[in-house]
Parts: sequence; C-alpha cells; structure tokens
Amino acid sequence: MTFQVAREKGGELRKSYLSAAKRVVVKVGSAVLTTGSGLNQAVLDNLAEELTFLKESGREVILVSSGAVASGRKKLGLGNRVLRMREKQAAAAVGQSSLMHSYEDLFDRHDQKVAQVLLTHDDFAHRDRYLNVRNTIFTLFEWGILPIINENDTVSVKELRFGD
Repeated sequence: MTFQVAREKGGELRKSYLSAAKRVVVKVGSAVLTTGSGLNQAVLDNLAEELTFLKESGREVILVSSGAVASGRKKLGLGNRVLRMREKQAAAAVGQSSLMHSYEDLFDRHDQKVAQVLLTHDDFAHRDRYLNVRNTIFTLFEWGILPIINENDTVSVKELRFGD
C-alpha cells in the first residue's frame, strides 16, 4: 500500500508508522514557512506546537528547515528579482538569524529548547565530520533539545542552485 492510498483511506498506514516511530524528521520548505510579507508566524507557531507534542510523546524529533534565503530576501527588501549566487548566500546569512530567532521564540512558548545545526554536503562526505554531527545531535537528544537543521548556505551552494 502506498502513502497516497493510505492518505485516501484515512491515513491508517501513516498513523501506524508514526505510532511505531522512535525518531521523526520533519522537513519544511520556504513555500510553507514564508509569505509575501516574510516568515509566516502562524505556520511556525503551529509547527512548534506540533513538534513539541511529538517530542513529549517520547519521540526524538528533528526539524529540517529551509527559509533562510526567503527570510533574508524579505528582511533586505530584495523583492522577487533574480539573485546572483553571492546575493543568495548573503540573503541566507541575514535570514538565518531571523529564522532561528522566530523558532526560538515560538518553541519557548511551548517550553521547548531548540538548537541550530548548520550543515553542508561535506559534513556527510567526511567520516570524522559526520561523526561530529551525529554525536552533537545525539547529545542534543539526551539534553531534551530539538535540533533544527538547515544547510549552511553561506558556504555551500549546491542547494542554492536549485532554489531555496
């Protein structure tokens, strides 16, 4: 049975997978997190509430979040014009702090601490770097902190070539 069929049958399969899951990874993109006026605070707040609930149910939860470029674009007033690669990287640098500030504020409302983990493809290509990331995430789990992972767009351009 595919997930599409499960969704059409009331999501029974999805529910069974989720109820058995020890660890849940949720990926949200810029289109979900932002509007024409910047970060969508209502969506972010709902996300913080739902992920806190999942974590409180005994699961390890990781949030993989896009949105830094879109947030920076709005903060800088860059509109929808096409940005050069270095402009996208600079917009990500500006937007990443706003994105994390929003996450911290909203998760704080639910008494949930969060941590920012910025990664590049190289962090997975080199065993020692991979182990450092892995150990950091496991330690965050031990401390009850929800990791928020994003690509480090200021030094990695692979994802930026295809959009935020």
